[in-house]
Amino acid sequence: MTAGQKTVIEPKKLGVKPPGMFKVLLLNDDFTPMEFVVVVLERYFSKNREQATQVMLKVHREGKAVCGIYPRDVAETKVEQVTAFSRQNEHPLRCVMEEM
Repeated sequence: MTAGQKTVIEPKKLGVKPPGMFKVLLLNDDFTPMEFVVVVLERYFSKNREQATQVMLKVHREGKAVCGIYPRDVAETKVEQVTAFSRQNEHPLRCVMEEM
């Protein structure tokens, strides 16, 4: 290197990607009351009454619907909470998560 030259070191880019996101879905069944599904959506997914009703109707008509999109740990917690609440109330409502 000659006098007056400067060396520039560029930071190395790491191959770190953001954590994967997961869809949390409710699945239709023939036994869980529609009103209970609305309560679940309000309580665990922070939906207002109108939003919860729309999601519940989608579950009813199409067999499943997305309740929210979360990082893995949050999605797992939501699935566990909904499943436990459903069982406590003796409903077979299924809540699952799918990677996006």
